Amino acid sequence: MYWSKGTVTRQAHVGIPDGTVEEEYGRYGFSGRVAHLYRKHPPVGWTALRGTLRPHAYRLADLDHDGTDYLESRTAFLRNGDVVLHKARLDAPMPYHFRNADADEIIFVHQGTGRIETDFGPLDIFRGHYVVIPRGTVYRLIPEEPFDLLIVESRGEVQIPDRGLMGRHALFDPNVIDVPTPAEPTLPPGTNGGGFEVVVQRAGELSTIVYPHHPLDVVGWRGDLTVWRLHTDDIRPVLSERYHLPPSAHATFVGDGWVLCTFLPRGLETGDPEALRVPFYHANIDYDEVLFYHDGDFFSREGIDAGMVTFHPQGIHHGPQPGAVRAADGKERTNEVAVMVDTIRPLVPTGAVSGVEVEDYWKSWQE
Repeated sequence: MYWSKGTVTRQAHVGIPDGTVEEEYGRYGFSGRVAHLYRKHPPVGWTALRGTLRPHAYRLADLDHDGTDYLESRTAFLRNGDVVLHKARLDAPMPYHFRNADADEIIFVHQGTGRIETDFGPLDIFRGHYVVIPRGTVYRLIPEEPFDLLIVESRGEVQIPDRGLMGRHALFDPNVIDVPTPAEPTLPPGTNGGGFEVVVQRAGELSTIVYPHHPLDVVGWRGDLTVWRLHTDDIRPVLSERYHLPPSAHATFVGDGWVLCTFLPRGLETGDPEALRVPFYHANIDYDEVLFYHDGDFFSREGIDAGMVTFHPQGIHHGPQPGAVRAADGKERTNEVAVMVDTIRPLVPTGAVSGVEVEDYWKSWQE
């Protein structure tokens, strides 16, 4: 069933009628049933918000973690039953190994360079790398320059999304994925060849296992379950000169109840002067949206710096701020790198962000 009533455009996101703005009102994160509403005023043009439902922005660089201990530094800032989002710092090699028995992990390297040693072998990692670590894998981080990390814990398995008609080589060719080769591991500080500690997270609690030998003693492995590495430079975003693609076109990973997208520098919609160039207004019917700003000029948001996070919960509209709409005029490319995590189950901010929130962020849509 499909209807069209009143003043509308013939093509979504193109030729929006004068004096109106377009809102996409849809299900299942741009993949389900949808209606386009043509309003006289932006749905974000509020003058007051009362209650707990509001957009949030957090300056995660101001979190109180000093980087001397990896697990103490891992600070959860948003969580639900499917995912936990952490920010972490690490300035020196870990003196212990870690195994997460609760969740798969995605580590995104916001800053720093160094190495991760795992059951499957080591991988060199640096700014812009994703590292996917299956549940139950033992690993240790060894920074050469201090690590500043975004970490996503997923109760379900981290997977690559189905690319459908675009084919399995779209966005990134599986050949650019790197996996480790077993190698002689390094000795953690203070071990002196014995008393190796593996800290295990199970049901949210930490236990320690001590071995008389190095826990990373694998000399070979085979199979299709392993640690793997992907760099943002190897992701090639899908483009359209004449149509503004939804965020789901930039999906990098999926899991139970969530999707992770990577926004990268890309050409804007220059093939049709009537095509929308900025993200369209939408209502977050089924998903909470979190954006971690990694690098560049974040053209859809004003007052946002690298290392910040915005959180737009279900139930309230969001879209480009007025200044961003004006800034898009005449622009031909974006220059931004950002990580977006959308979740079906509502996310809850932790107490850690109470002191780092930008209190007036909700006012940034006002002229």
